[in-house]
Amino acid sequence: MPLVPGIIPILSGHQIRKFTALCGAELPPPVLHRLDELGEDEAAVAEFGIEHASRQCAELLAAGAPGVHFYTLNRARSTTRILLNLGLVTGS
Repeated sequence: MPLVPGIIPILSGHQIRKFTALCGAELPPPVLHRLDELGEDEAAVAEFGIEHASRQCAELLAAGAPGVHFYTLNRARSTTRILLNLGLVTGS
């Protein structure tokens, strides 16, 4: 059975810190540092989240992942932008 990696785009600094704490995960120090730099600027945090997740997905797919599962939390805008960044869909 192939393993499909799951990606949750960062939508807000507060949200991702709470989410990772609840599930016992840890964010890498460079990600935490960037979130600290961006502070409460939620639009900038969301942009960072799109850029970061786009890089993660590109690396995973290049390494042979059979696909990527997105946790959208009922907010598809970031995921749509990631798919556009990867060239997997076309925009108008």
